[in-house]
Amino acid sequence: MQQTIDLNCNFDPAVLPTGTGLTTQILMRLRSALPELPRRNLNLSLAIDRSGSMAGSALFHALKAAESIVDQLAASDTFSIVTYDDKVDTVVPPQSVSDKAALKSAIRRVRAGGLTNLSGGWLKGCEHIKTRLDPQCINRVLLLTDGHANVGITSPTVLTTTSGQKAEEGITTTTLGFGQGFNEDLLIGMARAANGNFYFIQSIDEASEVFRIELDSLRAVVGQNLTVTIEFAPGVSLVDTLSLAQVSQNNTGATVLTLGDLYEGEDKLLGLSLNIANAPIGRLAVMKVHYTAEIVRDGAIERVAGTTDIFATVGSIEESANSASSDVMLELSHLTIAKAKETALTLAEQGHRQAAEQALRKVLKDLHDRGLNENFEIAEEIEQLEYFATRIAQGGLGNAGRKELLDQSYQALSRNRSDLSGRGTTAGDEVATLPTTSEVGSGIELHCVREGGKLKIKVISDGYDRTKNVQFPRAIRAEGARYTVEELKLAEGGFYRVQGNISRLTKPGEVDIFAASSNRSRAMPTGKASKGTATAADLPTTDTVGDGVLVQCVKEGSKLRARVVADGYDPDWNMRFPRSVREEGMLYVVDEIKTGPDGKSYIACGEVKRFVQPVSAS
Repeated sequence: MQQTIDLNCNFDPAVLPTGTGLTTQILMRLRSALPELPRRNLNLSLAIDRSGSMAGSALFHALKAAESIVDQLAASDTFSIVTYDDKVDTVVPPQSVSDKAALKSAIRRVRAGGLTNLSGGWLKGCEHIKTRLDPQCINRVLLLTDGHANVGITSPTVLTTTSGQKAEEGITTTTLGFGQGFNEDLLIGMARAANGNFYFIQSIDEASEVFRIELDSLRAVVGQNLTVTIEFAPGVSLVDTLSLAQVSQNNTGATVLTLGDLYEGEDKLLGLSLNIANAPIGRLAVMKVHYTAEIVRDGAIERVAGTTDIFATVGSIEESANSASSDVMLELSHLTIAKAKETALTLAEQGHRQAAEQALRKVLKDLHDRGLNENFEIAEEIEQLEYFATRIAQGGLGNAGRKELLDQSYQALSRNRSDLSGRGTTAGDEVATLPTTSEVGSGIELHCVREGGKLKIKVISDGYDRTKNVQFPRAIRAEGARYTVEELKLAEGGFYRVQGNISRLTKPGEVDIFAASSNRSRAMPTGKASKGTATAADLPTTDTVGDGVLVQCVKEGSKLRARVVADGYDPDWNMRFPRSVREEGMLYVVDEIKTGPDGKSYIACGEVKRFVQPVSAS
């Protein structure tokens, strides 16, 4: 019978030291062993948040990303688009991708609206997928949002449970969180329950790149519902799972791990931490591994399966010490780091900040002790761990830091792609505290740039290899910042390490955009109630929300009411707002929203501008 899935297992170290009460790690690699299969057609639905908080450049870039997906689809694919605010609209009903110009024209007509009926938009996308459901296709909803569900079904538990139920019906969900306002626990929970993917789109202009990664992934799916069932040998027990998997037990007591999709050309990594009660020298039976997956071959769905017996080699302590495999060690280190981030966040949010910091610093020490800091990818992870450990200890991880930490952990535990690992573009909060200089002098000039969702440091000065990576403190990285350093030292791993003092370079005549926020803050709101012009047409216009608050005029019975549609406000409260500029459906940006004296209404304060949605060129 033709082998369908290759399963390779490696212990760290390769030779286990003899003894009792041994804790060790094993890395399993699962990969399709089939010859290249024909591309499976896609049955794809985009559910795009067009609520008020998406207004402006966020929605503009989301729609441009949707257009880029249209360009990449084939005529044999099925495509639909749903947009949602407090209402749900089908922009493109399910159809083959035969007229791309018409599809993109429909996308360009989308405008921002009101609140966030996330459940309604997502369920409508699922409904569209179901009308064309084909088990031989990839049936998936891509749910994009920048905010919290505040209309319709808002319970994270219900939404997560329903996402799992939809997956059982054959409809998988991938979630995409846009900016800093979304509920990452909800989106990650939905993706995990559905065996889909999750992405954190930090910078609005990277939406197209993230959509491309997801589309590439969908094209590369060669197996679905990949499941590994493990029967441990006597004396062997599972301590922890170092990969993202749904873990359960079957009726025989075996451990069942559900791993989702298997991608062509991408190993599915499963890391496990095991306890072995007694390890005598010789060949030791550890476990029996059964795996199953569903593939499409010759026009039909086929369930493939296999079984492998896993043995470990046990030797002396000296033999064990000399048997380490750098590749296995690196892969397991990435998984261990990701697991530590997840654990640290849980501890911190339970109020155990010291324990959370210690969990990260324990991993840091182990990485240094094993010499893994000479590998650039691990060196970058070390900077991330230092950054998060310090923030947690200070109680200042913050919203952006929390999202980055969860995203990094999720991606490393679920995928084996370098373009998804270690992503993070939030400016380090210590960059403004650096000493400044107006000239490079005898130092070396560096520049911080954003590449593929990561902040990277590049050498600018002559005499250095500009293709080499630079290890640099994460806390002082900020896109566009320039620095001078005393020295760059070439590490064993072929990358540069910064040595000596670091200053921020601000050349004469340039505005220092990284100066302390107090020196570059916007004008404070007046706090006075807004006054209107004669008509809405007389209002100044803007195509960005910026630091303002988005307001929409809605009709309730015979009255026109103003409602705040930004996240964090009660959508049902009335608002004091100039009557002369109220027009049904119109969006406005005001400087500030204050709570009224009654404690259950709002007052629009400062200048009122009419919001004009940016329009994509045809």
